[in-house]
Amino acid sequence: MQRIVVLCSILVLLVPFAAWAQVDFCEGNFDYDQDVDGTDAFTFKTDFGRSSILYPCPGGFAAVPQTGQTTSYATGDDGDLEKGVAWPNPRFTDNGDGTVTDNLTGLIWLKNANCFGTRTWDQALSDCNGLSNGSCGLTDGSVDGDWRLPNVNELISLVDRGRLIPPLPFGHPFTNVRSDPYWSSTTAADSSFFAWYVDMNLGDVFSVANGNVHYVWPVRGGH
Repeated sequence: MQRIVVLCSILVLLVPFAAWAQVDFCEGNFDYDQDVDGTDAFTFKTDFGRSSILYPCPGGFAAVPQTGQTTSYATGDDGDLEKGVAWPNPRFTDNGDGTVTDNLTGLIWLKNANCFGTRTWDQALSDCNGLSNGSCGLTDGSVDGDWRLPNVNELISLVDRGRLIPPLPFGHPFTNVRSDPYWSSTTAADSSFFAWYVDMNLGDVFSVANGNVHYVWPVRGGH
């Protein structure tokens, strides 16, 4: 009898787990507990594509945000259609510890956009990797290795195509932004001696020999 009770108890525990394992978030089935409610929403937000039990969804799509351009010059242009994921409001959060969170991408940026001055590409990589609490106005508890030089797509994500000099969203909380090129960590496909930069004057993107000197804007986080 005791053995039967134990077996029944195990089955009771396994049934919801088995039901969860059958939930196919990738196919749009978000019913975790056979009753679509807040529990399902929480489970979906926690585990979609990131579960330690369920594998990330194959063939998933990466959302593309809006460019920020709202002025239209022709029917069907970007300013007319404004396609893409809408920017959150506020776009940025000043964390009060020398960092700023981009609420669109989740990336955490150094608030001071000119802590290091102009540096070569190698120096920029080193400066970012060695950045930590107590430097550049940081009181965030970060340690060496937490910060890095952003890749070119991350750096471009800051750009508002409806603005210039600098091309950043209106009301951004960053300080000391230079209307000049900023290094990315991305090398050019045709030469490892060239790297991409984003010009924070008009938002242009170019590659240049990594022995040149440009500004440095460290970032944290990302997937």
